[in-house]
Amino acid sequence: MPLTLADTLPTEANEREYLWTLNFGPQHPATHTTLRLILTLDGEKMVDCVPHIGYLHSGFEKLGEHLDFNQYVTIVDRMNYISPVANEIAWHHAVEKLIGVELTPRCKYLRTILAELMRLHDHLLNVGTAALDLGAFTAFLYGFQQRENIYDLVEYASGQRFHASYTRVGGVLFDVNDAWVERVRKFVKEMPATLREIDGLLTRNRIFIDRTKGIGVLTKADAISWGATGPLARASGVVRDLRRDEPYLAYPDLDFQVICSEAGDCYARFLCRMREMWESLKILEQAIENIPGGPVNIDANTDAVLPAKPAVYRSIEGLIQHFEVLMPNRGYDVPSEEIYAATESPNGELGFYIVGDGNVRAYRARTRPPSYIHFAMLPHMIRGYQLSDLVAILGSINIIAAELDR
Repeated sequence: MPLTLADTLPTEANEREYLWTLNFGPQHPATHTTLRLILTLDGEKMVDCVPHIGYLHSGFEKLGEHLDFNQYVTIVDRMNYISPVANEIAWHHAVEKLIGVELTPRCKYLRTILAELMRLHDHLLNVGTAALDLGAFTAFLYGFQQRENIYDLVEYASGQRFHASYTRVGGVLFDVNDAWVERVRKFVKEMPATLREIDGLLTRNRIFIDRTKGIGVLTKADAISWGATGPLARASGVVRDLRRDEPYLAYPDLDFQVICSEAGDCYARFLCRMREMWESLKILEQAIENIPGGPVNIDANTDAVLPAKPAVYRSIEGLIQHFEVLMPNRGYDVPSEEIYAATESPNGELGFYIVGDGNVRAYRARTRPPSYIHFAMLPHMIRGYQLSDLVAILGSINIIAAELDR
């Protein structure tokens, strides 16, 4: 018997027959081989989405129970590998809160400079690749040239280009010199030209605006309810920035604005990151011109910090101190307490919950990574939009897969 028109219309019984399941990633240019989404489609419209994680699993949190507070810095480097030094700063910020260490003024300014360099580094990648995923290639090249310059600064300071492993409990691996300070000054002078180039290529580009404006809208109420932080939350009107609301390092001494918007769409998130980069340059200029002198590490006579390598090689006192810090269950005076501390990383609130039990290794090292929180929001953000909008939405929330699996 032939089907009638009524037979072909969706009903409660056969409604699911009209929905398609599409596997998006991980072998897709926009998912960068590390993200996978199982989409449910009604034609070209996205109805639902199930994010799958586990494609870059590294067991970061468990490793925190087996490495001491200095050794673990090499692991947190590899979480958000786009801004690794920001991860190091967040980790040692939490450790120093646990053991009650107060940094020197020079170290506070130096870490602040590095944190803002990482913010620029991360935002340049996000803006560049988000545009690249939509077909805009030139802005990506401009951003990557400046990212290479930031890599040069990190390498000059730490000796390592990508995973710097630069911070230590109570300080950093070693101090920077005047040549490095001049390099940062040079970078601060040259960077605005690149931001203007990217702004000219994208901000008023009709194709870019049509692909991002009104797409992936996240309301202020939803951003708060889902726990969004960083540019994703601020683009939806959530006026929260830990650099201002819970000040740390040298931020209380510096003048900057918290950049916010109310639109909550992909375009607003792009504009927030662009303006945040200008604020980071303002912070860098103030910090580099006012960086204090003096030691970069806390008192070397304490047991909480590694001595400088020349002291280890040339004096018995330095060698003994190095031995004391690195020996199991010696070195740090760790209380049997638990703390949570967070910093404003480029993607949002990056926090560490540490349980101490008197040993130099954490009993528990729990991470609060922004990407993990934000990836859970993706199904809510894509519903009702077209399949072609998924690339724009995914790019605008800047998921770093290594933060997902921990």
